[in-house]
Parts: sequence; C-alpha cells; structure tokens
Amino acid sequence: MNNRKRKVADMALKLFVEKGIQQTSIQEIIEKANISKGTFYNYFSSKNDCIADILEFLRYDASQQRIAIQIGKDTKDRDVFIEQISILLRLNEERNVQPLFEAILSSNETDLKKLVMQHRVFEMEWLTNRFIEVMGEEIRDYAFEGSVLFYGMLQYMLFTLRVTNSTYSLQHVVDVILSYIELIMPFMMKRGSAMVNYSAIDLLSANVNKKIVTTSELVELGDHLKQQYSFNEEQQDLFDAIMNELKQERIRKVVLQHLLKPFQKLFKETAIESQVVQFTNLVWYYLRTI
Repeated sequence: MNNRKRKVADMALKLFVEKGIQQTSIQEIIEKANISKGTFYNYFSSKNDCIADILEFLRYDASQQRIAIQIGKDTKDRDVFIEQISILLRLNEERNVQPLFEAILSSNETDLKKLVMQHRVFEMEWLTNRFIEVMGEEIRDYAFEGSVLFYGMLQYMLFTLRVTNSTYSLQHVVDVILSYIELIMPFMMKRGSAMVNYSAIDLLSANVNKKIVTTSELVELGDHLKQQYSFNEEQQDLFDAIMNELKQERIRKVVLQHLLKPFQKLFKETAIESQVVQFTNLVWYYLRTI
C-alpha cells in the first residue's frame, strides 16, 4: 500500500472532521500534508475520490484484522464473531469517521451519499454472510434482514450510551445485541416471512452502483503487474499461487484470502507498491461477491 497516499488521506480525514467536507479545500489538504498539487492529483482525482479511498482503507484494515483473528479458529466461534464485528466499530471510533458519515448523509451531495451507502452495504453483506456461517444455512433467507436489525439496534444503542455518558465496551454491546438477534431469528423462521426480500436487496445494491469485478479482469490485472516488474523468487511463488487460484473453476476463498496480505507486504516500498495494493484490494472485493 502506498503509505504516503494513505498519510495524505489521513490528513484529509482530520480536516474533513474538523472543518467539514465543503469547508475544506484541496489546497488546505495539500498544505497540511506538505505535498505538491501534482502529488495530490496523482493520488486522487477529487475530494470525493479521496473520501472513497478513506472508506476503502477502513474496510481493508477491518478485513485484514478479521481474517487474522479467524485463522485457525472455528468459523462458528461466537467470540471470534463478536470480535470481528467490533473491529470496524473500533476503527470508526479511532479515526472519528462517524461525524463524517452523519455530515454526508445530511448533505445534498448525492455522490458522497452513495459512497457512504456503498460502505454500509458492504458491511451488511459481510455480516449477512457471517450470520449464515455462524448460525447455519437454514437462516439464509432471513440473514440479511437480521443484519439490518442488528445494525439498527446497534446504532441507537451506541447513540443512547454516548449521549447519557454511560460506560460501555464495544464487545459487550455487540454481545448483547447479537444475543437479541439469536432470539429473533428463530421467530422469523417460524413465521416463514421476511420484510426485506431478495428483490429489495438487489435494488439496494444497484442503487449504490456497486462494481462487480470478474476473474478475467483480475487475471488481466495480474498479468499486467508481471509485465511491469521483475519478481524475485518469493514474490513469484506467491504471485503464481494467487493466479492459479483465480484460474480455478472453484476458487478456494480461504486459501486466496490468506495469500493477499503476505503478497502485498513483499512489495512494500517498491516501484509497483500501489499497483499491487490495487490488485489485492480488487481480489479481496471479488471474494466478497462469490
């Protein structure tokens, strides 16, 4: 990952939170980050593009931490599940992005609203898939609605705890609300109906303009990387492993996920670091869609 680009995005986030997005100029970001205008536009095409990367960095960090704590553990492990949910909440608090989300959603900025909605849809889809893994295939028809209920309860519980200056831990809050969902889900299954059906889910995804990447696009991007840079033996071995998985009829998600972070680390501070980050991020997003 381009560390310099990330530092610029972090500086921009601080300014957006302190002053507001519209009140923060690109020139202020440039001055705060101590970079040239050309460098900024080499990293981002606009302020909106910068915000898109801020959210992408957030999702990527959460994903890597979630993968790390699940390695070697049972996918149904409830404690691991609670910690995985808590990770993004903790990152949101550490980076103080919630005020940014609230400002965007109350603004008239359609493109920015779509970015936040996309961010939230990604998270609801992740939670939906984990509900199915943890609770079983039989809840599939109700899992997305369960994720909507979970985040609705979570949002207002955290709001209430904060405004009342109550002492709480994120993991405890997640644990309690998860226990509510565990009681609600069997009731939903008994009734045999859900308010949120698959057509509504498809419409939600379409409305946030979610881009679906294909394996052929990933293979083409990987081939382009190979043409740009002379890999050493270790880099070549991991690259071959990733490309071989992408070309399989049945891609082994667990295998591929565990290869991405080590592969990315091998290109730290190299000439193609940013291209490798783009490639691994796209693979990561693709794995979420299959």
